[in-house]
Amino acid sequence: MTEKDYQKSKIKLSTWKTLLSQERHRFKYFAIIIACGMALGILDLCASLLNMRAIDDYIAAGSLEGFGGYAVLIVLVQLGFAFLAFGFCTAAGRLEGHMTADLREKAFKKLQTMSFSYYDKSNVGYLLSRLTSDISRATETVSWSCIDLGWGVMSIIASLIGMFAVNPRLSVIIITAVPFIAVISVFFQKKIIKHQRETRKLNSMIISGFNEGIMGAATTKTLVREELNYKEFSDVTGRMRRASFSAAMISALYLPVASLIISMATATILLRGGHDVQNGLITIGQLNFFINIGNMMFEPIRSFAGIFAEFQSCQAAAERVADVLEAQSDIIDPPEIEEKYGDIFTAKRENWEPVRGEVEFKDVTFQYIDGEKVLKNFNLHVKPGESIALVGETGSGKSTIVNLVCRFYEPQSGQVLIDGRDVKERSQLWLQSNLGYVLQTPHLFSGTIAENIRYGKLDATDEQIRQAAITVGADEFIQTLEKGYDTEVGEGGSLLSTGQKQLISFARAIIADPAIFVLDEATSSIDTESEMQIQAAIETLLSSRTSFIVAHRLSTIRNADRILVIGGGEILESGNHAQLMAQRGRYYNLYINRFVSGQVEQSVQAI
Repeated sequence: MTEKDYQKSKIKLSTWKTLLSQERHRFKYFAIIIACGMALGILDLCASLLNMRAIDDYIAAGSLEGFGGYAVLIVLVQLGFAFLAFGFCTAAGRLEGHMTADLREKAFKKLQTMSFSYYDKSNVGYLLSRLTSDISRATETVSWSCIDLGWGVMSIIASLIGMFAVNPRLSVIIITAVPFIAVISVFFQKKIIKHQRETRKLNSMIISGFNEGIMGAATTKTLVREELNYKEFSDVTGRMRRASFSAAMISALYLPVASLIISMATATILLRGGHDVQNGLITIGQLNFFINIGNMMFEPIRSFAGIFAEFQSCQAAAERVADVLEAQSDIIDPPEIEEKYGDIFTAKRENWEPVRGEVEFKDVTFQYIDGEKVLKNFNLHVKPGESIALVGETGSGKSTIVNLVCRFYEPQSGQVLIDGRDVKERSQLWLQSNLGYVLQTPHLFSGTIAENIRYGKLDATDEQIRQAAITVGADEFIQTLEKGYDTEVGEGGSLLSTGQKQLISFARAIIADPAIFVLDEATSSIDTESEMQIQAAIETLLSSRTSFIVAHRLSTIRNADRILVIGGGEILESGNHAQLMAQRGRYYNLYINRFVSGQVEQSVQAI
């Protein structure tokens, strides 16, 4: 669901059902909170009855006979209030903490299962907002509103019983006020939710702005965009401020209007009840009881008005959280596949077949979301251990081909086969555990160099980690660092150079000993000297593995078993370096124009 969709959607109880269904195992906290609230409502009735007795039996009678027992009851009621307040505060605090942690864990787990297409259409800032502020907002509202709901329901029931027992005619006055409150609640509902949804959307945009400002700091400096970025961000914060003010004003207007109606009903009760006291129809204590019990009913209604406004405010946040929890990946392993091979989080490796590395595309057609077809009836057969280089213009389909091999996406039609079987017939984890993927822009996780290399093989020993680093030529620079393999790489590898990060990503891929290797512009960030250090190691590794090399440097492309020139989602030319040069076609022109003309030692630039 996009931010625009949120502005148009209606309030749905299913949104809250989705959130609460995630917390069934926390039912005891809900039960404690609601039970405490209902008990408070009963104690309110008891307190009113005791006040009525105090006025009629002691104050009006001018006698304190039997007052000791009354005082004991008063103390017990007050102790009950204190005990229940402690109980619901403790339970509500625990529920809020557990719900926040549970929803964030489940949302994070959900994000781990989503396919690349989900992230193609999801803004990072919006996702961060949903996993942080939106979850906090929703859980706070749910946790602390339960007590008001439990107390309010019981207070209304008890007050109705008490009022009709004392004076049915006065009770009708109170009841007539309820429809008016219901009408204004419906009127304000649409106004409040509209502005609250706008506020939540703008809050997501602000978080997105912070994210882009931090991640793109270097680009901002080089393009001298500081002033423009500030103006754009100020515009969003200004809209956020105006939307917040509008929501606050409507909420602030709603509560006084509701209170005015209730106050008018109370004034009418005092007028009619005072007349009944003068005529001897009820006692002063009963009138006081009626006023107290009336307030006991009106106070929950006022509280409901506040809860209603709070839920309107929280609805937009709840919708966003529910959207993440209900999101479905485009790539899902069927139950029978998970039963045999396991899911993304639980592998059944004992059932995994070894991967030989044969890859075949059969009449594959693929397009990205709402985009033109990238591949059209694409066919390709790669033998086990064969090295395939992919070259071509930007948008020709090179990266799409390797993404389909890795099952990061699935084709709209046709089949991708690994070792003669459709990739859908085995689990995603089975396939991706046998892949080595090195990107142009490497990503390292916060932690040490050794930990980042070990991500490729979690049970790797320190010696295996170092051997992998030696293989790709990373050991030399690692040994110059003060803490060696225990050096922290920083967030995203920010404490290392791009070339150093790339070498570590090579070591991480190699230590996994994958059957299929993918190099996507993998050495374009490494200087010539560093490339020479790892070139021999790469050739050794690729010689026994199926490999796909996208827009790699000339030295690796020339040594590929087969070079495919991709254009318009089709294979335009195919052959080894010598064969394609002899054809004097597209590859020949690419070689002459880009490799020979002063760029022999530079990356192949897939325009």
